[in-house]
Amino acid sequence: MKKDEMKKLSEVYNVVGGDGNVLFDKKISSLVINGNRVLSKNEVHGIHIHHKELSDGVKVIIVVDENVKIDGPVHLCFGMLPKNGKQMIKSEFIVGNNSSVNFVAHCFFPNAKKIVHLMDSKVLVGENAEMTYRETHYHSESGGTRVHPKIRGVIKKGGRLFEEFRLTEGRVGELKIDYEVVQEEKSSCELLAKVYGKKGDKIDVSEIINLNGKYASGTAKTRIVLVNGAKGNVTGEVNGNAPLVRGHIDCHEIVEGKGSKAMSMPKISVKDPTARVTHEAAIGRINKKVLETLMSRGLSEEEAIDFVVNGILK
Repeated sequence: MKKDEMKKLSEVYNVVGGDGNVLFDKKISSLVINGNRVLSKNEVHGIHIHHKELSDGVKVIIVVDENVKIDGPVHLCFGMLPKNGKQMIKSEFIVGNNSSVNFVAHCFFPNAKKIVHLMDSKVLVGENAEMTYRETHYHSESGGTRVHPKIRGVIKKGGRLFEEFRLTEGRVGELKIDYEVVQEEKSSCELLAKVYGKKGDKIDVSEIINLNGKYASGTAKTRIVLVNGAKGNVTGEVNGNAPLVRGHIDCHEIVEGKGSKAMSMPKISVKDPTARVTHEAAIGRINKKVLETLMSRGLSEEEAIDFVVNGILK
């Protein structure tokens, strides 16, 4: 049973831009979950993956030892092959002092009609440690997927965190991003979200960065495209709570088609005169001349919009 599921997941993994072979390679660290069942787990030196299947989901704790650099990406595969169901993943990522790790996560629901995916994560990046987490979603065209990722993170002195969320394939359905990070002295953080909403898709992004340590720096960046009735709401917040911190909110939303709606609400605050926190927000449309040029070369209006959007979200 697990072998059949692994084979199907690896095939989808290939379709969404991954390499299904890495899920079977014992030299590469990986974790594969279908629904609320762990199908495969592989550890390499310096990383420990603990898991427990719960009645309503899966609990995962990933620990990177101190003073190690994990070579190559750690592949995480969270999927649901059925049309209906609920996936709940409670995760913790702990990166030891002076260590570095790169996570590549793929979440896919290729047959979704009514799917709920909940990810409740805690992240701890140790002193002078570095963690990169790139998460790519692939959904069916039904629009019946509800995705709610939540992160509560702490970055210790000198630590670095880069987190990217990408959902540009298939219908979004309903997306609620809820991220909050607390930063200590000389730490850095970048939160990046890229989402392509269509038809009745609903997108809600909330990102909060608390710069609590001297010389900390953080950026919350979103790129959202809304077409043909999709709706998006972005709330970015950066709090400069310590001397000489630097923070920035960068939100760009593109709106196209009847019924589409975008809102952007940046919030910034400083508690020290030497702190510098800025914001940039823009809502616009796709250039009509560009669309007309592409359509004159044989593309339909929908194909032309997709072409431009893919360029924006690259």
